[in-house]
Amino acid sequence: MEVLMILVALLALLLLRTPVAIALGGLGVILLALKGLPLVAVPQRMQGTMDSFELLAVPMFLLMSNVLLKGGVGRDLYAAVQSWVGHWAGGLGVATILSCTLFSAISGSSVATAATIGTVAIPEMEKRGYDRPFIFGMLAAGGTLGILIPPSIPLILFGVITETSILTLFLAGIGPGLFLAACFIVYAMLFARFTGRHDPAPRASWAERRRATLFALPTIALALAIIGSIYAGIATPSESAGLGFVLALAITLAMGRMSFAKFTEAVYSALRTTVMILLIVAGAKVFSYAITLYLIPQSISAVLTQSISTPGLLILAIGVVLLIMGFFLESLSMLLIMVPVLLPAVMGSGIDPIWFGIFFVVLIETALITPPVGMNLFVIQAVGKASLPEVTRGALPFAAIMLATAVLLWFWKDLALYIPYQLLR
Repeated sequence: MEVLMILVALLALLLLRTPVAIALGGLGVILLALKGLPLVAVPQRMQGTMDSFELLAVPMFLLMSNVLLKGGVGRDLYAAVQSWVGHWAGGLGVATILSCTLFSAISGSSVATAATIGTVAIPEMEKRGYDRPFIFGMLAAGGTLGILIPPSIPLILFGVITETSILTLFLAGIGPGLFLAACFIVYAMLFARFTGRHDPAPRASWAERRRATLFALPTIALALAIIGSIYAGIATPSESAGLGFVLALAITLAMGRMSFAKFTEAVYSALRTTVMILLIVAGAKVFSYAITLYLIPQSISAVLTQSISTPGLLILAIGVVLLIMGFFLESLSMLLIMVPVLLPAVMGSGIDPIWFGIFFVVLIETALITPPVGMNLFVIQAVGKASLPEVTRGALPFAAIMLATAVLLWFWKDLALYIPYQLLR
């Protein structure tokens, strides 16, 4: 009964649109007070949570992605990819997904990926007669690659919460991320071919391709520097994020696309998002501490393991719960609320925590493009000046592809685990 009352109280606060950080932290404080524990532990827990070298990667990646966004780097990336594949059937769709994939390997943020590529791709695809819901849905889905293909902010937070290797999580995200990108590309080409609702771009000359690729090379080099420094063991994710910010600022300054006003806007935007994330993390830590004292994770774990006989059914139940919660919570809130609660049951069933992290992120990716609170839907709605039903209609086929990928992950675990455990062992 105690467990049920706490969960109902949290759900009520969230339904009343209480800010997630306040709902988690406030309820945690109340629970600790009811236990008669000294509340001096609350600021200590909050400060201890944010005093983390691993979490330093979050503001640095956000700052880097905002500098790239203000510097218009997405235009160069999109133009280079379009010059090579734009004349294919559905070529602009292919160019959009490839651009999202490449930008994801730099930013680690789904919102930054969707906004950066969407600003460039939407006018170009509309000009070529592509179906508007298809354009918006593809960009909303393409943006979600930013939280799966490393570096990924949700994977960093998952690693911090579960105390698992962030580098191993990054490696595990490569296979599913590229697989999803390939599925999106195939769907884009089939949609364009069978609907005929597009006018292929003219084939670019070799001179145009060379010029466009040359402009995009600094961005590609930036992605290689970030990923290479992490995987070669030269730098930690936090250090590579700092390196990425310095290189991003140098690239945009060298190209004459960064002014003091733009830099100020980038810093303010990154600061605002960072404060929001860290407040949620701190509130989640207090709530996690409180529910641990109330033995809630252990109780839920015991109920799940006693009532569900196989790991497959447990994962199915978790998937259903996450999909339902995705209708009401944004991705980071889902991760910070549910992972501490579900992890004991997952570990008790012998499920690899690295695999579970990727499975979890694929499902919260799906939540990013499902109404009513799918963040990427709102981003693309604002960028494309579209209606929410229009964006949602186009995103549903891509959400179905993501769910199919989550199912495939269960039957083919090596999709996530082959690279970290076999290829690079």
